[in-house]
Amino acid sequence: MRLLLQKVSKARVIVDKETIGSIQDGYVLFLGVLHGDTAAQADWLADKVLSLRLYATEEGDNKQTILEHGGSILLVSQFTLAAQTDRGTKPDYGYAAPGPVAEPLYLHFAEALRSRGILVETGRFGAFMSVELTNEGPYTLWLDR
Repeated sequence: MRLLLQKVSKARVIVDKETIGSIQDGYVLFLGVLHGDTAAQADWLADKVLSLRLYATEEGDNKQTILEHGGSILLVSQFTLAAQTDRGTKPDYGYAAPGPVAEPLYLHFAEALRSRGILVETGRFGAFMSVELTNEGPYTLWLDR
């Protein structure tokens, strides 16, 4: 699994001119599911995301997790994170898991986050989406598992 995390002050995902998910103060997670990925990897990644200390305390140090801070998550499926661009000019998405495999793992990851106590909004798997966000920090992290 490949995940791009952006810490945001606000974000929303739009499908067919309708906002289908939005958050204030949290993370936008773009998740790419690859061939061979498993539910165990999704669980590990959920724990990792929720244990990152990206929020400042009153002393100014980044010592708080998103759960301690009270933030939320906007989760967006993004098969393009599986792109290979080392040959030619057209990205190769051959490492991306096919939809019937990727969607259940995407949904499992969303539920793994929710079961750990965080509010999760989502995009729509397989849809053409517009994502608007205001990146804070800026914090942008790449996580592989």
